[in-house]
Amino acid sequence: MRRVVVTGMGVVTPIGQSLSDFFSSLVEKRSGIRRVPEALYSGPSSLVAGLIDFDATALWPPHQAAQYDRVSQFALAAVRHAFADASLTASSDDTRHAGVYWGTGLGGAATIEESYRLLHLGGGRVRPSSVVLGMNNAAAGNISIANGLRGPLLNVSTACSSSASSIGEAYRAIRAGYADMIVAGGSEALVTYGNLRAWDAMQALAHADPDDPSRSCKPFSKHRRGIVLGEGAGALILESEEHAVRRGARVHAELAGYGNAADAFHISKPDAEGQARAMCAALAEAKLHPGDVGYVNAHGTATIVGDVVETSALKRVFGVDASSVAVSSTKALHGHLMGATGAVEMIAAICALEQGVAPPTAHLDCPDPACDLDYLPNEARPLDSDAVMSNSFGFGGMNAVLVARRYSN
Repeated sequence: MRRVVVTGMGVVTPIGQSLSDFFSSLVEKRSGIRRVPEALYSGPSSLVAGLIDFDATALWPPHQAAQYDRVSQFALAAVRHAFADASLTASSDDTRHAGVYWGTGLGGAATIEESYRLLHLGGGRVRPSSVVLGMNNAAAGNISIANGLRGPLLNVSTACSSSASSIGEAYRAIRAGYADMIVAGGSEALVTYGNLRAWDAMQALAHADPDDPSRSCKPFSKHRRGIVLGEGAGALILESEEHAVRRGARVHAELAGYGNAADAFHISKPDAEGQARAMCAALAEAKLHPGDVGYVNAHGTATIVGDVVETSALKRVFGVDASSVAVSSTKALHGHLMGATGAVEMIAAICALEQGVAPPTAHLDCPDPACDLDYLPNEARPLDSDAVMSNSFGFGGMNAVLVARRYSN
């Protein structure tokens, strides 16, 4: 089995569209959450979301930008950043051994919703390109086409764990020799009128904080009220160690372990046992003990049940070390990016490892007594560790956990 390293990373998020802006926003608690504009949502509730000011025409001519749903635009932009960060230009020979493993929950949500609006309210005319813009695998296909990547291509859709699973499966493919390099990650752009109404009907969304909408997402807080939806993308360049060394690449970290485990419990309620098994599997594959991990980027969605269940799962895995490991949820600042969240949060964990700083859980002024681990309330902390973990737990009981460690050859 080959070693797998991360040589490039790129993000498009509500708190930054470069690695430096993204991570400094996490450390300095700059929130990207705001009230949803009335032009987008005028329902009965005051909702907030992690929204991105994104100008697609800055990257493509208008006619070309129109060929991509917002979810593909985010994906292509994040991958472009990751390629630049990796100083990577694939040759025609390399592209046969370079693939794309991409995650998304809903795919082209904006295109699908617009198609139904036109169908039912606009006289029945639907755009001829609706299928190829809205299909779930559009972003993965567009990444492959735009970059000429002709190796293995896989679209992963496992709800909130989609991009974490895509990274984990790409890691396994490279380890086993099926590819030398894979662009892995995920994107999501589901902040639409219909999705907001659906999630609000489920009573899963936090409504706007009356004093400060940017503080509406409060993981592990006694005053948490639910999920804040967000949009964005995260992309990682994964390479076999041999491939990276051969081209003289800079290495951010070694991807060392991946755990995938099902709850087999409930379609929407999480289960601590399933989450714990995924964490244990990732640690076992990385050949690490729980005490070796210095920081965990928690799933931490700020739901009443979910945060308590994850706390219980962490205690099961880390045992006597549970109270000493640094844990935080960065969703407090960027929101829940659904299919993109695993990739974006893994990037946050790797940045923490590289820079020696664990980002805080923002807005944690009054911790829930049932969430009694070290959740780094409101202040970043120096991190002296060689290993980090990122948790992603999806509806359907689909748990994916990634472990990275400091690279040494």
